[in-house]
Amino acid sequence: MDAFAVAPPSLTRDYLPRSVRNGTGPLAALMRKNAPYAVFQPIVDLRNGSVYAHEALIRGEEGSALWGADALFAAARSENLLFEFELYCVSVALEGWGRLQEPGRLFVNISADALVAVVQRQGCTKLVQLIRSCGVVPRMLVLELTEHERVNSMDQLTEVAGEVRAAGLSLALDDFGDGRSSLRLWSQVKPEIVKIDKYFTKDISQHADNLQTLQALKQIAGIFGTQLVAEGIETKDDLRVLRDLDLAYGQGYLLGRPELTPRAKVKDLAMEVLNDTLVSIFPASGRVSRSGILRGLSVQQAPCADIHTTNDQLSTLFLQHPELHAIAIVDQGRPLALVNRHQFMTHYATQYYREVHGRKPCLANANHAPRLVERDHNVDELVGILTSQDQRYLTEGFIVTENGRYLGLGTGDQLVRSVTEVRLEAARHANPLTFLPGNIPISEHIERLMDAGADFVACYADLNHFKPFNDHYGYWRGDEMIRLVAKLALAHCDAKRDFVGHVGGDDFIFLFQSSDWVQRCEAIVHEFGERALALFDDAARLAGGIHAEDRHGIPQFFSFTTLSIGAVRIRRGQYSHAEEVANMAALAKHDAKVHGAGLFIRDSSD
Repeated sequence: MDAFAVAPPSLTRDYLPRSVRNGTGPLAALMRKNAPYAVFQPIVDLRNGSVYAHEALIRGEEGSALWGADALFAAARSENLLFEFELYCVSVALEGWGRLQEPGRLFVNISADALVAVVQRQGCTKLVQLIRSCGVVPRMLVLELTEHERVNSMDQLTEVAGEVRAAGLSLALDDFGDGRSSLRLWSQVKPEIVKIDKYFTKDISQHADNLQTLQALKQIAGIFGTQLVAEGIETKDDLRVLRDLDLAYGQGYLLGRPELTPRAKVKDLAMEVLNDTLVSIFPASGRVSRSGILRGLSVQQAPCADIHTTNDQLSTLFLQHPELHAIAIVDQGRPLALVNRHQFMTHYATQYYREVHGRKPCLANANHAPRLVERDHNVDELVGILTSQDQRYLTEGFIVTENGRYLGLGTGDQLVRSVTEVRLEAARHANPLTFLPGNIPISEHIERLMDAGADFVACYADLNHFKPFNDHYGYWRGDEMIRLVAKLALAHCDAKRDFVGHVGGDDFIFLFQSSDWVQRCEAIVHEFGERALALFDDAARLAGGIHAEDRHGIPQFFSFTTLSIGAVRIRRGQYSHAEEVANMAALAKHDAKVHGAGLFIRDSSD
């Protein structure tokens, strides 16, 4: 039976329900002693470091098995006192905050169904009176909805949320993304604040997928007019990434632990991070997307035949549609075969074919194992089609399906073009050879550096005599040399301060915030010069280089491949767009190539 069917819910602990007064469990005894108390953890504005609010958390008797919130609520479930204990905790939090006379906002946890029960049984007016009686101003109270899986009626909750909001209270959604919360709940209740579960924020400086999830949640929050709170912030690197993501609020041990006395300001270590000018390095995905979808695949809307269509009827279809290279045979929406136009019409034009076979089903002349391409095919699967031994799709095309049903026809050149476009787009995000960030993340990081007003150094790295090496030894060893540059750059750059990107080919971009960037660049150049020798054969190492053709086809002797880095210092406010910075770095690279291997620093005013 519903706990509230026996005794009306109360938000004061002056009155304990009979179930608590008569309870024999340790939690009931603890409640009768009024032993549980509230501690308060700060919620911090990540934009300026001020304390925005505090969340009330319940503790039991210190040193006992019933001290932490998890143990308390586990006991409440086992003693069948969950709702009673919930409301008891709300009253403890309100009374504790009221005694402190703190001016800031207070977040108090309550399950969605408990809130519905309180409002429906006692009304919002009574609820506000009880809140005021504890010395708490209703407009400074945020009810944080928990236990989302227990919402019995979304419509009732939506109605109650409107009443609560009209009474001056605010609503927050707790632990969004923990597997229980619902996007529908967010959309329907429209809480003022959503707290992102620590699963997505913990170690976010190392997990690109979680970073992208938070970026998506930010877009949703913008649509719903919601502010986000990142929970579980425990490291400086994570705090810096969340700050640079422009999340409004944060909560976690690095900012402040739960304490009896609310914090007036954020912890010093966290404040150092929030105030520094260092721009975080967002984690890269480390891979090219494997889920590229060919939604843009050009589909030829074409009539189809069925299993009863005769050769004469098929001939008529081809004559009526001279643009068709083939016609699919479909049975109840499911493609069965494909008839190639050229092959069919060649047979149909032979002597006596019409007389003998004209009225027979055309299925006999079809390819019964046509190439089927699902509209949402994975790119890797399509690459497999392009490289398979069966290349009939190049002449007869293929059948495009959606959810397994016939959609239309495609041609081999369309497939090649679509796969190429997807691969090129993917390479703009992550280079497929080194998995380093490509052009789009490079530009985005430059924009972030400029938006933050940071001074930084943009470097453009390029290999000298790489083309002769690649022509002489082949692309495989050329790829090894490019990967060597990437490996050395990552080894010598500070992963927390310096950004390493791969423009393409043997061109790289380094964006330094490290003060010792000159030494880092020189170390990359020097170590590359030593380790690249291993990629040449013994004869080349003895000769000091290789004989190969230059760009004009003229045979020449080329010394060992070396690395040039052109650098330019970028000052605050000097440029407005990432393209300008990239252009200056490219000019610096040109100067470095002219001067030979090594580091060349260009004056940005040139």
